[in-house]
Amino acid sequence: MQNGKFSITIFYYFAEKTVKKGRCLAPLETYPGMLYADPMTLTVRNNYFRSGIVLSLLALVTILSLSFIIFSAYPPAGAAATRSAGLFQPLISRFFTAHPYVPFVTMLGSVLYAFITMILIYYFFEKTQSPEILFFALFVTSFAFEALRVMVPLVLVYNLPSVYLVMSTRVLLIARYFGLFSLLAASIYAAGLGEQKQGNIIFIIVIAAMIVALGVPVDSLAWDSSLMMVSGYTSMLKIVEAGIALIAAVSFFISAYSRGSNEYIFIGIGSLLAFLGRLTLLSADTWITPLPGMVLLAAGTWIICVQLHRVYLWL
Repeated sequence: MQNGKFSITIFYYFAEKTVKKGRCLAPLETYPGMLYADPMTLTVRNNYFRSGIVLSLLALVTILSLSFIIFSAYPPAGAAATRSAGLFQPLISRFFTAHPYVPFVTMLGSVLYAFITMILIYYFFEKTQSPEILFFALFVTSFAFEALRVMVPLVLVYNLPSVYLVMSTRVLLIARYFGLFSLLAASIYAAGLGEQKQGNIIFIIVIAAMIVALGVPVDSLAWDSSLMMVSGYTSMLKIVEAGIALIAAVSFFISAYSRGSNEYIFIGIGSLLAFLGRLTLLSADTWITPLPGMVLLAAGTWIICVQLHRVYLWL
């Protein structure tokens, strides 16, 4: 640990010399995250971006190719479903009935969001060093796993064992919590609270997401109107998710104060919008909810990416 701090001190010393020689535009302290620079190279990080693009494309192809086979199974799947739980669902369910093809739209919208956003992130941040954008990209990539919800109509068409439903649901839960924990990690890096290697943090996030997802009981014979299998501890997990989103936003707000960079205030707001959009989109079962969910998600994503690009524009 002492050797690590000594290396950072030496780096800081030579960086200050560079500043005094006029090779840098401002003192090192003004650049957020610079003192917490991570050894992950741009090449390695960009490989994560490329992997996210490929994964999203595969998910998109899967949904579109299976739609011709299972499209007729959505109505019976919807008829056997219970109403999904979500932020606005208790209110919406009083006035609107669930439509069986809404889950197909939300799955397709989620995967398209992941695919398009990852392409844009790769294009605009390919040569920009930013630890936060990696973890936000992982949050975006997690939406590609929403394609696993096609397993419900697929099981109905081919009369597959229910074990496939349980397995796909656990993978989807891992992906969802991996995305939330990645958003939290982005805020922690922004607040300057970590010097660990990004690869190690990603590994910890995967383990944490697996612990949560594998500890949740899944009903192998019941699903909700969003085509997500019914699981236990729903209310408690919703509170945990909201707590993670609030902590992430507060961390970004703290970054604005500690770094003296107002962009992080907007990033915190963007993270809240993205979380609300995610919550609305993934639980949607009526035609009135997917569009607001996509708008909130897209608006939050745009704010986060634009403001992060401004923060690290000098690199």
